Amino acid sequence: MATLLSYSSLTLMTQASEVRTVIEDYALESVPPEQRKSGWQLMWMTTGLITTLVQLLIGSYVTALAGVGYGLLAGASVGLFGGTLGFLVGRLARMEGLSSTVLSRFYGLGARSSFVASAIYSFMILGFLALENALLYNGTIFALGLRDTIASRVIIYGILTAAWIYLTTYGVKQVLRVSSTLTVSFLVLLVYVIWHAASVSGQPLAEILRHGALIPGMGSTADRFYAALVALAASAGALALNDSDFARYARTPKDVAIMAFAAALTVDLLMVLAGTIIIYGGTGDVVRYLLARDAATPDRAMAVAQSMAQNNTGAYFIVFAGVVGFLLMYAAQTKAQVLNTYSGSLSLSNLFDALLNWRPGRLAMVVIGNLIGLGMTIGGILRLLHEWLGILGILTTTFVGVILADFYVVRRGVRARRDEAEAYNPAGLITVLVATVVAYRLQSGGAGILRLGFLVALVVSLILYPALRLTLLRPGVLSGGKVEPELALAEGERH
Repeated sequence: MATLLSYSSLTLMTQASEVRTVIEDYALESVPPEQRKSGWQLMWMTTGLITTLVQLLIGSYVTALAGVGYGLLAGASVGLFGGTLGFLVGRLARMEGLSSTVLSRFYGLGARSSFVASAIYSFMILGFLALENALLYNGTIFALGLRDTIASRVIIYGILTAAWIYLTTYGVKQVLRVSSTLTVSFLVLLVYVIWHAASVSGQPLAEILRHGALIPGMGSTADRFYAALVALAASAGALALNDSDFARYARTPKDVAIMAFAAALTVDLLMVLAGTIIIYGGTGDVVRYLLARDAATPDRAMAVAQSMAQNNTGAYFIVFAGVVGFLLMYAAQTKAQVLNTYSGSLSLSNLFDALLNWRPGRLAMVVIGNLIGLGMTIGGILRLLHEWLGILGILTTTFVGVILADFYVVRRGVRARRDEAEAYNPAGLITVLVATVVAYRLQSGGAGILRLGFLVALVVSLILYPALRLTLLRPGVLSGGKVEPELALAEGERH
């Protein structure tokens, strides 16, 4: 009996340990070689992250701003730019087996001051979580004919949050399973909705894809093109950071390239094209839908439809395709919210560890991340979308630029030793501050190419960081050289 009880206890302890390992999902350590996956598998996560209502909204905004031709040109340019950034930082993440924020402990910021990277990344990823929640809520009450009341918000947001927490808890395997299934479903349904939007518009598809700029008062063609680049670049910088979270599971550099460029070109070309057709081609049908249900007066119907395009993109799918459109909306949002929650939990794990030495576990970070996202939703982040995109592109490319400058320029491609990481890297902190301020000021008041804040931030980071790190602010200036023992990570295997 004693032997049987001992065996049962050992079995339960082993199972509990395995569950904890799955839940933690190497949040603060290197992914081992046996857990690596192909680029085609990982592609489902990066493409799943950006095939969403927000990206359709951004895509339609870009072509309304600059016209379809210039909008797609901006998309191709940013897609190649973002794919390259994602590959470069993802390649390093694959070698180290670490997520983007943990990576910054050794490259660019230092173990303690990596909380800055986590703060930037958390602001970005949880902001998208909040945006997608708001769009999904608006689409749900529209589909079900509910009023926007406190009770509706509590029930719907509560159910959504519980779903994101459950679906994200058990690590990358569950996230990959959810994302791959729903991404395929979304793409199939998206083709149907695009066809329907084009067919009900009464205009030939070629005519829809030839429309020029629609938003008045935005200046010259060059000004509009620059604004389109800025709007798309926010997602490019954010996606580059997401790439590293998933690239830590990649087997080879080729797998990283597949994952990074597939996602970048999907968000900057496919979603721009799809958003244009759905929003531009389908607005007339939405106007007729509103008039038939006395949801708007004839003189207000167009304005209401255009407002819905900006704040309730999911309603367009419901108008076009009924139940199919409702399913499309949820297929798009569920996979994205699971991925946003997953990446957010990794970032928060590093944030609280670096800042407070607090390691309650990734599950706690999943819950905290969703609570922060709800707070941003309540704060009305959807109303601030365009302003938010501008600063987001600057922050994310600055962060990426510092990591790349440290590894590729300062270290010349040589990996950092885990036991030599500094607690604070003043060169990185100063670079993040200076690059962000300079880029934001030029984006707000500069002229020509200097208005591309994300590009200015990247160039300043790549120049300023090596200049400081190799001269005035060499390793160990502030921290005595090495990290505190409790912040050191085990030396990872080279891949």
